[in-house]
Amino acid sequence: MNFAFTDEQEELRSTVRAFLESKSSEEAVREQMETEAGYDTAVWKQMAEQMGLQGLHIPEEYGGSGFGYVELGIVLEEMGRSLICAPFFSSVVLAANTLIHSGDDAAKAEYLPGIASGETIATLAYTEPSGKWDEAGIEMEATSSGDGYTLSGTKMFVIDGHTADLIIVAARTGAGVSLFAVDGDASGLTRTALSTMDQTRKQAKLEFENTPAKLIGTEGAGWSVLETVLDLAAVSLAAEQVGGAQKTLEMAVEYAKVRVQFGRPIGSFQAIKHKCADMLLEVESAKSAAYYGLWCASEMNDELPSVASLAKAYCSEAYFHATAENIQIHGGIGFTWEHPAHLYFKRAKSSELMFGDPTYHREQLAQRIGI
Repeated sequence: MNFAFTDEQEELRSTVRAFLESKSSEEAVREQMETEAGYDTAVWKQMAEQMGLQGLHIPEEYGGSGFGYVELGIVLEEMGRSLICAPFFSSVVLAANTLIHSGDDAAKAEYLPGIASGETIATLAYTEPSGKWDEAGIEMEATSSGDGYTLSGTKMFVIDGHTADLIIVAARTGAGVSLFAVDGDASGLTRTALSTMDQTRKQAKLEFENTPAKLIGTEGAGWSVLETVLDLAAVSLAAEQVGGAQKTLEMAVEYAKVRVQFGRPIGSFQAIKHKCADMLLEVESAKSAAYYGLWCASEMNDELPSVASLAKAYCSEAYFHATAENIQIHGGIGFTWEHPAHLYFKRAKSSELMFGDPTYHREQLAQRIGI
């Protein structure tokens, strides 16, 4: 079992990094996070047509490239490093994975090619105003209506929900939690962009009132699909967090080399050395957890549920600590709006809470391994 990246995977990393460095500079991020849509349509199109990123892990029969989860993780790590503003996580990690694991060949054939080509922006709506991430939090009801269904209720914190063309919604029928496809412009659907701390990742409140919906997969089998998708999302987010943590470590070390106090670089002071050393240890450990999670996801083995929670809990805390220490090492300039340190700090905090905070995942890990 070899956990080293292959030459092809390292080439993918360098290609994606070069692309993102040119398209997702700090100026570009600040510009896009102020817009309503939250992303640059021209860059999104380039990501799909020139880079093939949206279809990277989608099977070839549905218009994708058919690569594994390790390759997707490498892309997500680089995206976390550059804080790219794009509906990639919602479309590729959440929506595409839900379709891939739904067991519904007709839905895959209908929706996956559009996601792979970048023409369809999609997302998953399952969290409700209660803020619960588990099955009990899904209370929205779906009612059978003729040859389809209608949905009524509210979904919260839906990533890119205000711009998505396709929304996959988790709701309850008499058989249990089920998954439904809803068009972004469906009747009875009201979409409201939320004001969030992390402006680089847009979220929305979606209100459904007798909104027409199409069943995906088997009625009542939605939660078993969602459990797998949420484990994959946790691993994906961990990879993204590792990319951001590595970048903030590099920012801190670079600043410690050039900032002079009392006639010497601050990196020569023991307190700063200790901070940087602790950050390095945590970032490298986070990489180990995230990479192992990606391997489990690519193999879809029995370890995935426990490793997903472990990676999400550890990488969340490592990323947040790295961004906080980065601000401390930068001192006064790190606290200002003009410095990028706070962009990573806010992304780290929102990522820490998304799909369940570290406490939630440690509890889940304990249950999954039978403690």
